[in-house]
Amino acid sequence: MRITAFVVQAFLLVSLAAGCAMTPATSTTAAPAPSGTSMTTPDGSRSSSQSGGGTRQASSVGSTTRPRLEGFRVADSLSDIHFDFDKYELTADSMKTLDTHAEWLKANPKHLVLIEGHCDERGTDAYNVALGERRAKATQNYLAAHGVRTARITIISYGEERPMCSEHSEECWAKNRRAHFMVKAQ
Repeated sequence: MRITAFVVQAFLLVSLAAGCAMTPATSTTAAPAPSGTSMTTPDGSRSSSQSGGGTRQASSVGSTTRPRLEGFRVADSLSDIHFDFDKYELTADSMKTLDTHAEWLKANPKHLVLIEGHCDERGTDAYNVALGERRAKATQNYLAAHGVRTARITIISYGEERPMCSEHSEECWAKNRRAHFMVKAQ
């Protein structure tokens, strides 16, 4: 009897792990898509506005309202961090950069931060949106662990939708695998 229960539990765990690998993550709160783009809905389907576009998701941890993406701008003090192919784990270089970012954010407590997760063009749209969200979330978690309140952080995944480089080479793809930072004053 015990062996049967153990086998059933093991089967369920393996099935769960295998079934989640390519399923895009969804957030409980989603930012409205800017006009002219489409957005992934919680059930995974796409809803479009006037001119179509890629897939996006946004979430704001610690907030029950939908974050507004208007007003965010590039902060010269917060440079992009980069990821290895098909990974969302932070590298040693990324952590060093994020340590500096955490200090800047703690010194500027009236600024909200938007972390954009980006991927290179390889992989499906849905997979890249999920991977971009994991990259943004890993970045958010690191900043939170270093004293930045999560209520100040919004994450969004653009997947492969907004490449920094459009060539088809490893050097170019490496530039596109990134977390990008935007800020706005509260």
